[in-house]
Amino acid sequence: MKARVFVSLKSTVLDPQGQTVCSALRGLGYQSVSAVRQGKFFDIAIADGTTPEQARTEIETAAHEVLANPVIEEYRVELLDS
Repeated sequence: MKARVFVSLKSTVLDPQGQTVCSALRGLGYQSVSAVRQGKFFDIAIADGTTPEQARTEIETAAHEVLANPVIEEYRVELLDS
């Protein structure tokens, strides 16, 4: 089993990198692009024998305490079949 954690800035936090990418895309002719928000993701391998409930609890805790800064970022955890 694997987990994927998506981390992005909260919508109320300015995203200068996303704005720069948006400007670059529009400058390259991608006129339908109106906004870009930048983020990151983590692929995490889960040890054999771990239940989905255990995995979700541990990964949610790790995301909240280590992978994301909950003051300015939000995160989403997905469990994937291998």
